[in-house]
Amino acid sequence: MMYNLLIGDRSYSSWSLRGWLSFAAFDIPVQVKKTTMYCDQFALDREAFYPGARTVPLAQSPDGVFLTDSLAIAWHLAEAFPDKGLLPKNPEARATAMCLISEMHSGHMALRSACAMNLRTGWKDFETTDAIQADLDRIDFLFSRALDAHGGPWLCGAFSLADVFYAPVATRILTYDLPVTPRVRAYAEAMIAITPFRQWRAIGLVDGPEQSTYDMDLPRQPFPALPVLAAKAVENGTPENALCPYSGDPVTDLMELDGRIFGFCNPFCRDKTVADPEAWPKFMAIYQS
Repeated sequence: MMYNLLIGDRSYSSWSLRGWLSFAAFDIPVQVKKTTMYCDQFALDREAFYPGARTVPLAQSPDGVFLTDSLAIAWHLAEAFPDKGLLPKNPEARATAMCLISEMHSGHMALRSACAMNLRTGWKDFETTDAIQADLDRIDFLFSRALDAHGGPWLCGAFSLADVFYAPVATRILTYDLPVTPRVRAYAEAMIAITPFRQWRAIGLVDGPEQSTYDMDLPRQPFPALPVLAAKAVENGTPENALCPYSGDPVTDLMELDGRIFGFCNPFCRDKTVADPEAWPKFMAIYQS
């Protein structure tokens, strides 16, 4: 038995990212179901998962306990898996992490309201208001104090739930090219380079269409992700692998990378790999062999 997790659109749902990273970044097994926001099915999927639920993420533990908020998920997992490092063992670092998590959960409202998470595009010429700048200054203060106290490279030394909760802030800084200190920008760039985040974004690029709700009247520019290997889906060719690197099932769908052909058991496995081949260690083990 394992946890079940209902999330919203990966490219846009910042709280879903926090909920999922609370599992993925600490190697806690979870079965994920995705729902689409801003449509009638969203309410139906929430109700089917847990009657009366109003938001995502939603989680169910192996023993049937339901968790209806990313903060509840985080605290539960930290208690259930004390040796996974979700919270630091050092009392001072642990207190710092809990303060950061709590402030993120309830604060930075100007930034969160004006700068929705969007992992599909960057925006040019975004105008930062005084209220947004005040949030950014507060984030710089919090980050600097935590990094100075605990030595980095993450907020409380090792990667913890504090970093999980600030992951969507890191993406907003880059999506909107917000005016932050070099230290904060470096933190944001480090966040989008970790494997779990790259996997989350890669899936988000292929598991549904763009949501017009998040469009802005601004020029677009590419989301500033790491460069990815230039792969593409193809119809024909002889794959180097007979079994899908993820499921172990026979391959049916093909991808080309560097003139080589690789196979996957379905279009989704192929397409998430095309989006960012280096996000997937099981594929890279085949590619580098």
